[in-house]
Amino acid sequence: MQKKGYFISSEGPEGAGKTTVMNLLGSKLIEEGYDVLMTREPGGIAISEKIRNIILDNEHTMMDSRTEALLYAAARRQHLVEKVEPAIMDGKIVICDRFIDSSLAYQGYARGIGVEEILAINQFAIGETMPDKTILFDIEPSIGLARIEAHDNREKNRLDVESLAFHERVRTGYLSLVERYPERIQVIDASRTLEEVLEEIYIMVKREIEVIR
Repeated sequence: MQKKGYFISSEGPEGAGKTTVMNLLGSKLIEEGYDVLMTREPGGIAISEKIRNIILDNEHTMMDSRTEALLYAAARRQHLVEKVEPAIMDGKIVICDRFIDSSLAYQGYARGIGVEEILAINQFAIGETMPDKTILFDIEPSIGLARIEAHDNREKNRLDVESLAFHERVRTGYLSLVERYPERIQVIDASRTLEEVLEEIYIMVKREIEVIR
């Protein structure tokens, strides 16, 4: 795919605040006249949202880890070809809440399936399309989970109720991906105030997108 736009993904453990911050970033860029598409994984389109409901349903605790990984990849593929790639070709700035790195950290590392195995599944799903920049919201899992408990209106899903040890493995998995993809993944200290995190990301993203304009 010959790319014309700019593809940003946001990643991080549960309760890192990435959804809130990236929504504010997208709104700010739109106000400044940028053509921005905000979307999420799993979901973003009808088929993928249905898969999301299956994956995150609190009643599906018996779901096999490989089944989970395959469902994520299937949702990602449909979302990519139906929504993300067309937007990039139209020259939009695409801001996606989670992408391939979530699968690598959660299923590959935390579930113990293996990063290489999950990478192979997802390379089949996404081909050569990767984010231009990935923003990793890094936070201690205990702090992130405490934030979730403090916000009654936040969607609480099957992953939120995993053990602290699981979420610690997720964080370790993410940090290992920074070493693997240092040019693409930018780590942000998400334990700071929303305003501080947003300002740092805004400056970074503006610098990145101005280069391609």
